[in-house]
Amino acid sequence: MQILNYYHSKQLFPYESVISIRNINHFFGKKSLRKQVLFNINLDIYPGEIVIMTGPSGSGKTTLLSLIGGLRSCQYGSLKVIGRELCGAEQNQLIKVRRQIGYIFQSHNLLNSLTARQNVEMSLELHDRLSWKARQARAVRMLEAVGLGNYVNSYPENLSGGQKQRVAIARALVANPKIILADEPTASLDKKSGREVVELMQTLAQEQSCTILLVTHDSRILDIAPRILHMEDGYLLVDNKDN
Repeated sequence: MQILNYYHSKQLFPYESVISIRNINHFFGKKSLRKQVLFNINLDIYPGEIVIMTGPSGSGKTTLLSLIGGLRSCQYGSLKVIGRELCGAEQNQLIKVRRQIGYIFQSHNLLNSLTARQNVEMSLELHDRLSWKARQARAVRMLEAVGLGNYVNSYPENLSGGQKQRVAIARALVANPKIILADEPTASLDKKSGREVVELMQTLAQEQSCTILLVTHDSRILDIAPRILHMEDGYLLVDNKDN
């Protein structure tokens, strides 16, 4: 393994990247408790690409994902997402980027007090140009697309683990994002459900021409991505065979 060289990716994808990372370093804590968790990260991810990131717990995968998603402030380096610089960006700029990103998490993060349709509609609340009826109709269509047309008015407590994750996928994709960030989306699912979820995510994302960056420990789904990255001790690595 060696530290990832972004120039290699540039040779394979000679067009503009949708995620461009240069010399990102990140720290947790302050003063004597300050600890570096990301070291000199360089990476390009391109439109329509499906990329998987692996690595042991504590290697920095989720931290990097949260920086890309604008959920954590970038400290050092350059991080451009959909052409916007996030390092030093003001809150309104971060919101504009977040509107174009769909998030899928390990625990699905559904609100138990809302129906499947209402959970999906939440992703459209930032898009104030849509009327309530338009948001509702789009949420229903997205749930139908993930095979949950009969569960539109069901609450999370009445759904299986796989169905909850399908709702999470619908919520992530309903606003037609340019990027999908998925953090361990199959961790709580059995083999069959996990496979169905990532294949569904792959199919729908390809139909919408968006980029997927998926963090996982699940070796059963590695074949869905043509490019696999590896994080270790805060460094982004690549297998020598990829050079």
